[in-house]
Amino acid sequence: MKLTKEPITVAAIINGEKIHTEKKIQRENPTHPNEIVGYAPNNTREETIQAIDAAFNAFKTWAWTDVDDRINRMRTAIQKIKDATPEIAELLSREHGKALYDSQGEIAISLMWMEFACDHVKKVTAPETMEHENGKTIITHDPIGVVSAITPWNYPLSLSTIKIAPALLTGNTMVLKPSPLAPLAVSRVTEIIADEFPPGVLNLVNGDAEVGVELTSNEKVAKIAFTGGTKTAKHIMKAASDTIKKMTLELGGNDAAIVLEDFDVNDERALRRMVISNFLTAGQICMIAKRVYVHRSIYDAFVEKYIEAANKWIRVGDPFNPDVTVGPVNNKNQVDYVKSLIEDAKSKGAKVIPLGTILNPELMENGYFLQPTLVLDADYQDPIVVEEQFGPTVPILPFDDEEQVIELHNESIYGLTSSVWGEQEHAISVARRIEAGTTMINTAAVQGLDVRFPFGGVKQSGVGREYGEDGIKSYTETHVINLPNNLELPYIPE
Repeated sequence: MKLTKEPITVAAIINGEKIHTEKKIQRENPTHPNEIVGYAPNNTREETIQAIDAAFNAFKTWAWTDVDDRINRMRTAIQKIKDATPEIAELLSREHGKALYDSQGEIAISLMWMEFACDHVKKVTAPETMEHENGKTIITHDPIGVVSAITPWNYPLSLSTIKIAPALLTGNTMVLKPSPLAPLAVSRVTEIIADEFPPGVLNLVNGDAEVGVELTSNEKVAKIAFTGGTKTAKHIMKAASDTIKKMTLELGGNDAAIVLEDFDVNDERALRRMVISNFLTAGQICMIAKRVYVHRSIYDAFVEKYIEAANKWIRVGDPFNPDVTVGPVNNKNQVDYVKSLIEDAKSKGAKVIPLGTILNPELMENGYFLQPTLVLDADYQDPIVVEEQFGPTVPILPFDDEEQVIELHNESIYGLTSSVWGEQEHAISVARRIEAGTTMINTAAVQGLDVRFPFGGVKQSGVGREYGEDGIKSYTETHVINLPNNLELPYIPE
């Protein structure tokens, strides 16, 4: 795959066939919005039904294939993705806006997970046989059926492969729908994987609401794997309720970082980790630290050192400039939303401090750029604090004691990830009282992610877990086969 600056066109994949449509989704370059990066198909409800039917029919045989065959096919796809990494990373940066190193990192995380899933699927799905006083019991972990996977734009590759790999390796089939705001690179990766599997095992469609509705309500779909907003997930749950589908939902978060009084404000590496946890991918990560609470005794010193660290690391500009650490925001709607939160905070008396250096000022006016900002003196209940910004801004607020900050954290309707910063044992004791799916100690966001362990949210941040062996097992049904010694019926009155 060789890229040019000419627009590319990707296809849908239905039953092994590449399908092009007359009506297309157009994706612009967030750095240069007048440049069209490429086009994806705008599939219809009827084409979506065809994809689901193809997956449904393929499942009848794919479910019973040998697991070693599945693993070998996936490992071949992994190698092909590795070989195509330079081109895929370039395409992702052009359509998404994330810096090139960030795109390369996303591919690396995707491959790391796919390899983990290959290494562990046999262990997770191995039948268990138990001899006991009542006879024998066999427990199997069987594939579920057709999986509808719906993925967002912020990490399109990793949030698609996190679903594709365990689903296919455990014997399921899939129909994947990427976000129209980043459909190109994920279509390339999906095509590479689909080419290694029988027709119908992995299908790809793009489109608007009617496609999503079909994927979440069609009776032949057995499981929905969705990453995205909590509001959308509520509609998905309603659509799926008539047929009681299995679900894995990784949803929004308003993840907090808690900085304890024993945190060393002179630890430059820790401050750098904090800054990166706020502004990586221009703040557009579900598990990024979106609000920072600092003990009042070190608040002023922390803010001073934080600004120093931010000004060293943050360099805004063209994603292909090797010195750039923060590129543009993905789309104009997100730019406008983040701006509205900042303006609301300013109107209420908050202080907004621009951070970092603009390396390519000529791009700022026309591209979807926002200079990262620090917000001070906001109220605990201001929208910029209680809502998920999903952009390059972060509020830092003081707290007086641990009871107060734990309450501030836990009163949120969300609970995806969190972080606690300070002396290790002290930080762990606070972390145990935090309501979140994952809490990291002295780091946050992608820096603290480990694909070997389960990931997901509590409360309105999600249902179920991805990554780790739990993430593989979530694509299986437990089937118990009992062989009792005593086949006589218990006493039943005539």
